[in-house]
Amino acid sequence: MFQRIVAPLTIVAAVLAAAPVAAQDNKVLNLYSARHYQTDEALYDNFTKATGIKINRVDADDAGILARLKSEGAASPADVVLLVDAARLWRAEQDGLFQPVKSKLLEDRIPATLRGDDKGQGSQWFGLSTRARVIVYNKAKIKRDDVDTYEELADPKNKGKVCTRSGSHPYNLSLIGSLMEHLGPEKTEAWARGVVANMAREPKGGDTDQIKAVASGECGVAISNSYYVARLMRSNKPEDREVMEKVAVVFPNQQSWGTHVNIAGGAVARHAKNREAAVKFLEYLASDQAQVYFANGNNEYPVVRTVKAPNPALESLGEFKTELIPISVVGANQAKVQQILDRVGFK
Repeated sequence: MFQRIVAPLTIVAAVLAAAPVAAQDNKVLNLYSARHYQTDEALYDNFTKATGIKINRVDADDAGILARLKSEGAASPADVVLLVDAARLWRAEQDGLFQPVKSKLLEDRIPATLRGDDKGQGSQWFGLSTRARVIVYNKAKIKRDDVDTYEELADPKNKGKVCTRSGSHPYNLSLIGSLMEHLGPEKTEAWARGVVANMAREPKGGDTDQIKAVASGECGVAISNSYYVARLMRSNKPEDREVMEKVAVVFPNQQSWGTHVNIAGGAVARHAKNREAAVKFLEYLASDQAQVYFANGNNEYPVVRTVKAPNPALESLGEFKTELIPISVVGANQAKVQQILDRVGFK
């Protein structure tokens, strides 16, 4: 069913050297995807069954996909691009790699705050699933009330307790980009400096590594995307269950602006040869069926608010208040955020 070309996640050259995808026709869709979740394959299979449109897929990391699109230019066979995080989607839009889409279905189902700016011609990208940037803390060492806001991560009371992945990772660029909207540039820089002062160790690893570091006692508190938490909660591995027994999760800023939520999203490639099928595919990913699958398959929240997905791990975390800043604004702040990180030494 799938012609799948898998590239190493960190080697852009290998991505660029991947074999060309099949020639275009109206029954073939060329997909460049940075979603590395095996559970997504059922989504693509169901789309083909429903429409008769086959999917040729190129898998790579976000940077590799963007490099490939730039290298290919107008000759690119890509129809649809799937990326993770608004910072990456916004960057691709600025680089002219997408084209605007006017779709009443997408506009009706996906909140305006979770898609690219509509400048009269349609949005250039659409959020398809969401994940919350939560705080994870060691239940034996940390009081919930000391870590229930993002601001408290920079408070001296948490000195030597904070673990985090690189500040320059898009997940953190977006979080800090949202803080800039809430706090302003000066207070955001002071916050970033405070987080650096509170670190238990140098930033390293991914979100799962931060959760495990909290459980081991290496640090007391960390930031993680919610789906990493849910993945450990649903794991059958004894060591993962042991980790989750030692930590607790809080949705930050419930008494103020709400928890930062980011997206995985999709767009129609600028030089798509099969635009009609590309739009149809994005609309399919906004369907009830696909939205439920995002939630159950990869522990993400549906972007369509009317969809209720019975994911036991996500349900156990409870309902929460989300911030309402347009995700496109958060993405646009990333350059200023990086400058702040450089000044304060948040590596």
